[in-house]
Amino acid sequence: MLDQLVESRSHAGEDTKRGGLLLTTTVIMVAILIGAYLYSLFGKDFDMGGDTLALQTLVAPPVIEEAPEPEPEQKPEEAQKNPNVDVRKEIIASMTETPPKPPETISTTKNTIPARDPNKYTVKGDINYSAANAPPPDYKGPVNTSGTGSDSALRGGDGGGETGAPPPPPPPAKKEPPKQISGGVLNGKARSLPKPAYPAAARAVRAAGTVTVQVLIDEAGNVVSASAASGHPLLRPAAVAAARSAKFTPTMLSGQPVKVTGVIQYNFVAP
Repeated sequence: MLDQLVESRSHAGEDTKRGGLLLTTTVIMVAILIGAYLYSLFGKDFDMGGDTLALQTLVAPPVIEEAPEPEPEQKPEEAQKNPNVDVRKEIIASMTETPPKPPETISTTKNTIPARDPNKYTVKGDINYSAANAPPPDYKGPVNTSGTGSDSALRGGDGGGETGAPPPPPPPAKKEPPKQISGGVLNGKARSLPKPAYPAAARAVRAAGTVTVQVLIDEAGNVVSASAASGHPLLRPAAVAAARSAKFTPTMLSGQPVKVTGVIQYNFVAP
């Protein structure tokens, strides 16, 4: 009976030790895992010092200077700026002006010196010259009496004209395009009018009558187009063929040859 007795005592102390050992072991394992993870992070090579992550110096873009605007071309100064004026060997008043003094001598010879223009500045010189655009008579500045001043491109003649520059030639007259007239029946105007052949088909049915052919004649008198306007159908082809071979005298209008439209009539008689 005694050897079968089981000793009964409290195991609370042992359970406490076992729990503390297990907790300690767990904390150590977790610390080891965290340390290993952190080591792997710091030990990994992220190529921070390599060429794949090179820092480049930021440089501001160069400033493009705009090209300076070209200076406007300076026109060469004209050698002579003085305006041209009317020049007369002798200043004679015009018909609309009162003579400043009566003439010293009376002559019946025609005077070749033209009268001055009261609307232009006129000076006395060795030639008779009319400027194209002379200044007004109250002009006070310097002048040019040789015709090479500011209006040298519009030089006058010997004083016979008001504007000096000759008038432009008239444009050549344009020739009017050839006209076309109607000549009516043209049989009598032909210089060659071949007779049409009598078709065998028309002969078989004894077709007869008048065939009218509309024609257009050019400036040389040749038939350029022909078409039957009326007549028996079996006789029309022969009439048109004969009309194309006809020749006419050219028709003149105001000295120019013109085209003519009209008709040619062929009379077919049954055999």
